[in-house]
Amino acid sequence: MTTKTVNITYWIATIIFAALMLFSSVGGLQPSQQAIQILHDGLGYPIYFIQFISFAKLFGVIAILIPGLNKTVKEWAYAGLFFDLAGAVYSGIAATGKFDPMILTLFAWIIPGIISYYFWHKKIQR
Repeated sequence: MTTKTVNITYWIATIIFAALMLFSSVGGLQPSQQAIQILHDGLGYPIYFIQFISFAKLFGVIAILIPGLNKTVKEWAYAGLFFDLAGAVYSGIAATGKFDPMILTLFAWIIPGIISYYFWHKKIQR
């Protein structure tokens, strides 16, 4: 794979992943009624956690989008965003006590993240 292909693939996947994670955080920055219903009423999270996790996602998105940012910071940003997604899957299953096929829609978030992370490593190795 050429350097140009790696860079283009990295940026496309990263922008998609960042947009999805940003989209998932917007409703919680100032917790909307819908965010409270889903996260507090549905999953049992405390209301203060909604804003905390939303800001954490926002900071993670910013970190993965800054070119040349310290490698360790980027690693932790990716890790935090993946922890959020893994927690979402687990919470969805734990709250209902059964597997809901709608949980599989989270792969729309996870797959671009994996591609972004993979190509980021390829990019920094060149």
